[in-house]
Amino acid sequence: MSVPGPAPRRRVPGPPEPGAAVPGSDLPRRRTDYAGAVYGSMLAASVIAASSVQEPHPRLSLILLLVITGLVFWAAHVYAHVTGQREAGKDVTFRQVRRVGRHEWPIVEAAALPALAVLVSPSLGAGENAWLALAVAVCQQVAWATLGAHRAGARPRQVVAEGVVNLVLGLIIVAAKVAVGH
Repeated sequence: MSVPGPAPRRRVPGPPEPGAAVPGSDLPRRRTDYAGAVYGSMLAASVIAASSVQEPHPRLSLILLLVITGLVFWAAHVYAHVTGQREAGKDVTFRQVRRVGRHEWPIVEAAALPALAVLVSPSLGAGENAWLALAVAVCQQVAWATLGAHRAGARPRQVVAEGVVNLVLGLIIVAAKVAVGH
């Protein structure tokens, strides 16, 4: 009588390669995972809401905070993903890190529009405050969430629900900024 050994470990696949073919088809896969962009937008909104930059150059300081925070969180996501899904006894390869890094890059990209809003806000009459950048971050968070749901083939009701959930999350960040008085 033989005793069965431990179940073989299943390899958890990483994110799909951009433009990879749909299984059983010659068509390229449409991107439906916008989690990094949604997360990065929420991160940018949080940085803006929490910032109370009292520097000689407050706009430059906020832009740097947005970019640096996006880069640090991107690196943390890449590290967590690569090491969290590593197979026992195998080394992490540069190819894996590069693939995951590309997949998670929208976390950094999500800081670009809010940073641009910080830069141009005085030209638009918004002064030195960060409300325009905060609005941009929340709007892009809602836009990425609804685009992801739409591209994934969600029904219109689900697309709207995902947009509303992300709007509520963004408005909680706005309410926190108002409550704290930044």
